[in-house]
Amino acid sequence: MLLNYKQTGQGPHVILIHGLFGSLENLNVIANALAENFTVTNLDLRNHGRSPHSDIMDYSAMADDVLALMDHLGIDKAHLVGHSMGGKVAMQIAHINPSSVNKLVVLDIAPVAYQSRHDDIIAALKLVKSHAINDRKEADKLMTQLIPELGVRQFLLKSYAKNELGELQWRFNLTTLSEKYRNILANIKANDSCLCDTLFIKGNDSDYILPEYREAIMAQFSNAKAKIIHGAGHWLHAQKPMAVNKSINDFLMA
Repeated sequence: MLLNYKQTGQGPHVILIHGLFGSLENLNVIANALAENFTVTNLDLRNHGRSPHSDIMDYSAMADDVLALMDHLGIDKAHLVGHSMGGKVAMQIAHINPSSVNKLVVLDIAPVAYQSRHDDIIAALKLVKSHAINDRKEADKLMTQLIPELGVRQFLLKSYAKNELGELQWRFNLTTLSEKYRNILANIKANDSCLCDTLFIKGNDSDYILPEYREAIMAQFSNAKAKIIHGAGHWLHAQKPMAVNKSINDFLMA
């Protein structure tokens, strides 16, 4: 499938890959900063944003989608920057097609399998879907029952928009994402160590990258180094955009 994308800037190529329940809009803060020095391709993964929907949802398929988009755009090699699930997609690409990757930046995710942590979010999204709702405020009120964090609700509601018929609905494919959620929690497929220069950026207040994951990271990305963003959690690029953008830019420009 051909993914929806937005391209800005001029210079060496950078591909931005968002996380679960997100869209390319979530990484605009990074895209805008990098566009000063790079040609930035910001994309919607399958079953997200304005990209096509599919019953297949795993890291191999998502990696193939990005590589197909690169081929469509005539991009032989690019820096990859991915957040959360998008970070795993970027890591998967680096393993299956290392020649297409220049440098790799992974935002707050590790190459490990995770335990379920989105049960309440999925339940809230399904609750909204099951009701006839007239505006986002009404959807937000419903979601408050299961998601007390305002920032999380605001992030999710960015993907709640009107379709061609003027009806509010989730842009992402909630049915497939909930059915294939285990595939998203799973680890990437890797047989050996990727040699590309890699930067893992962790939010200091996040538990997505733990000290015990260091061995798995170094086994799969032997040229990896880490950067910690203080005062930030899992949504580090939204909470500390200047620090995150500087870390990415300095690494890619070095």
